[in-house]
Amino acid sequence: MSGESEATPETIAKYVAEKASRGEFAAIEELFAPPLRAQVSAEVVRTAWDAHLAGTGPVTAIRQPVAEPAATGPVRVSVPLTCAHGGLTLIMSIDDAGWLNGLRLAPADSASWTPPPYADPDAFTEHELAVGAGPLAVPGTLSLPGARGPRPAVVLLGGGGPFDRDGTVGPNKPLKDLAWGLAGRGVAVLRFDKVTHTHAAAVAARPDFTMTDEYVPHAVAAVRALRAHPAVDPARVFVLGHSMGGKVAPRVAAAEPSVAGLVILAGDTQPMHRAAVRVARHLAALAPDSGAGTLVDTLTRQAALVDSPRLSPDTPAAELPFGHSGAYWLDLRAYDPVATAAALDIPMLILQGGRDYQVTVEHDLVRWRTGLAHRPDVTLRVHDAADHLFFPGTGPVTPAAYERAQHVDPAVVTDIADWLTAAPAARQAGA
Repeated sequence: MSGESEATPETIAKYVAEKASRGEFAAIEELFAPPLRAQVSAEVVRTAWDAHLAGTGPVTAIRQPVAEPAATGPVRVSVPLTCAHGGLTLIMSIDDAGWLNGLRLAPADSASWTPPPYADPDAFTEHELAVGAGPLAVPGTLSLPGARGPRPAVVLLGGGGPFDRDGTVGPNKPLKDLAWGLAGRGVAVLRFDKVTHTHAAAVAARPDFTMTDEYVPHAVAAVRALRAHPAVDPARVFVLGHSMGGKVAPRVAAAEPSVAGLVILAGDTQPMHRAAVRVARHLAALAPDSGAGTLVDTLTRQAALVDSPRLSPDTPAAELPFGHSGAYWLDLRAYDPVATAAALDIPMLILQGGRDYQVTVEHDLVRWRTGLAHRPDVTLRVHDAADHLFFPGTGPVTPAAYERAQHVDPAVVTDIADWLTAAPAARQAGA
């Protein structure tokens, strides 16, 4: 786009909305950050756009973009669209280099996050703090119960992608749900923006960046920050990871021996490149006319390269799934989360959603169950009604379901809080 040096998130968002309304999706694709470009093409955007406008009619007016304040990381910008038979909101995430890190359409009346019914904001306070040191430090939030300490504490790790500390997806904030739910039950919780969210441009400039770099340094720093806090019992600091955060949690504990135990929510164990193909095929079957078949073909070709002996640190990221570098995939390919977990002498709670199509009982939980069957200090539990974000419901789950405001199932929060309270005592008894 012209005048890039003076472009603001608002002007970029207005430009994207104008191009979309005219059907010029190739121009939008040129603004995609590498990870987004590797997953989404101009044709995929066109298909999604046409599907939404089938119900609302064409865009008749583009209203003023609204940018949400962000101290660090990409800015979330919403552009209200007036259509012939209703309205939509075009929502995008724009980093400090002007690249699009996310793009989606939502209903015009898309709800904002509200506290879950089980959260008691009067039972805890929240404090901002930096996690890590140096130029890649990230901002975080400590939710501290008001009850007298020392108390157990947990570090939250989000899923794969440039998530903020709340794990924001549409109007939902599942990590914030967990933080507020657990803090109200006497557990101190530290959550933080991922380095890929806060420092997207710096990370993209590093071809040697790996999954370990994405998670481990900040997770270890967060554990140590909690152990040093006077209100926290340093012997009861846990790590809770969701999705890829659950996959990498055993590696964090291996790097930081003071971790008292792990909570793994929908932690994937199937190799991620193969899981990506499976998920794409699942979505293509649900919507045969959505253009998802093109994504299946692309991911199948990219996944074959990840499995190939030709994969090297010099393999172009554009030829690999999700735009991750060759170094990233080599690190991921060499990592076995179940074997790493089995070598740890700490208790674990592993929870899985029965309605989850991204991480499943059949493809992922079975590996945890088989590899850790000899461990009496490992608890595995399936919440049958839960999806990937542990939102309860019925029927098949699609990505569109996350556009509806929901909260993490209270039964999941209770499971975790009870386990965090009991696990240290059980571990000490067996020591």
